[in-house]
Amino acid sequence: MTKTKIKYICSKCGYESLKWLGKCPECEGWNSFTEEKIESSKRKPTVTKSKFELNTIETISADEDDRIKTGIGEFDRVLGGGLMPGSVILIGGDPGIGKSTLAMQASAKINKIVLYVTGEESEKQIKLRASRLKLKSSDIYVQAATNLSDILGAINQLSPSVVVIDSIQTMYRAELDNSPGTITQVRECTSILMDEAKKKHFAVIIIGHVTKEGMIAGPKLLEHMVDTVVQFEGESNYSFRILRAQKNRFGSTNEIGVFEMREDGLREVKNPSELFLSEREKQTPGSVVTSSIEGTRPILLEVQALVTPSNYGYPQRVSNGFDQRRLSILLAVLEKRAMQMVSATNVFVNIAGGIRASEPAVDLAVSVAIASSLTDKIIDNQTIVIGEVGLGGEIRSVGNIEKRIQEAEKLGFKSVIIPATNSKALKSAAKIKTFPVEDLKQTIEILLK
Repeated sequence: MTKTKIKYICSKCGYESLKWLGKCPECEGWNSFTEEKIESSKRKPTVTKSKFELNTIETISADEDDRIKTGIGEFDRVLGGGLMPGSVILIGGDPGIGKSTLAMQASAKINKIVLYVTGEESEKQIKLRASRLKLKSSDIYVQAATNLSDILGAINQLSPSVVVIDSIQTMYRAELDNSPGTITQVRECTSILMDEAKKKHFAVIIIGHVTKEGMIAGPKLLEHMVDTVVQFEGESNYSFRILRAQKNRFGSTNEIGVFEMREDGLREVKNPSELFLSEREKQTPGSVVTSSIEGTRPILLEVQALVTPSNYGYPQRVSNGFDQRRLSILLAVLEKRAMQMVSATNVFVNIAGGIRASEPAVDLAVSVAIASSLTDKIIDNQTIVIGEVGLGGEIRSVGNIEKRIQEAEKLGFKSVIIPATNSKALKSAAKIKTFPVEDLKQTIEILLK
């Protein structure tokens, strides 16, 4: 009787070892090694004459019109204009965030044959979900299967334009001894699906589980294999969700899609600025509106700050939706350049609505909001603040300033604070009043006078 050979694979980077290691030498992750069985036979590749016609790049026909529209504008925006035939899209996100709901709603709106493969639910459960979402489509075929051979057989029978796999962690190849969900099974199943998609020119939407750290379960190799990696983000306490592309071979990774979760499924939010500012009614110290560019679209956000006296030796610095290290830098600039004494105070910063603001153009709004809360003075709620703050306290220029101003003007704001260097480059005169500023101290004096 032959002894089963095993190896250990890092679940984060795919590093292989013959013995278990506490720390991965490749990615330096702790307790990330999982046990896998070694396949007894290795198939050697054979070199044969090509069965396919070889074409030069000039003779290959390809057009952006080949994309498959999902009928969900926000989803198509993130993908770069729709599903590209032959592409593999990986959708990740926390449990219950709405990954399957998004895939189901997109499947119902695609006017082509869609094969929806579920490994976690029965066909009746899928039918009940479709009824709850009020979806009706005669082009969706449902298959409750986890064996990859059965799925490939259904693909050959239907010749679908889109295949949805929910989820990849439940699929397995019968030829492998490893159990479903292991790194080997996930990698092999994805590789075969990707190969079939490229040959037969259908799009594959793969739904993937995430780890407790929020990363897509499986080795990083899985994200390298697919064409597009889309992350579905959102807080359980908020009704809206953010769809963000982390990798996209057929479009930009800067675009985001905004959805609102309702009882009958996900609804597109075509004007995110209005949503994020909808609950901003009364004027309070520490509240400032700014503009952030997400892809090609400007979004107005409310920055909230709260400054309180510190009763302990080490003051707290807490941020939600804003980089913690960037906050520390802005606090140092506020104290050194703008004479705002914040070193002995607790500072809490929040981007309202749960969205993450990583653009430098938000710096000035965060700084002004902190100064407003510190001095307990109110900033006019009809003014938006835009600008990057340098270490010398100077206000640096930002990109797409005209788009930001137009969005603020469209939502009824009366004035906007912008960097002085940006005011010189404005091409069109806006109805909204613009106040160019050069340094942080001057900005605080204008807004908190």
